[in-house]
Amino acid sequence: MNAKLTMIYWKSKKFWLGRLVEHPDIMTQGRTLRELEENMRDAYQLMILEDVPENYAVKEIAV
Repeated sequence: MNAKLTMIYWKSKKFWLGRLVEHPDIMTQGRTLRELEENMRDAYQLMILEDVPENYAVKEIAV
């Protein structure tokens, strides 16, 4: 699954913090910007695939 989403991010004293504009409830952190991006991908996958069985199908639809 490849989705292009917008991440807003900023640096705190210790960590990079980020949130997805399209899914503001998904927020994470990382020690580096690269780690933040990896953590964001993981958080997104966990959020959208929560309670979905392993044998799911994917289909594009027009809305």
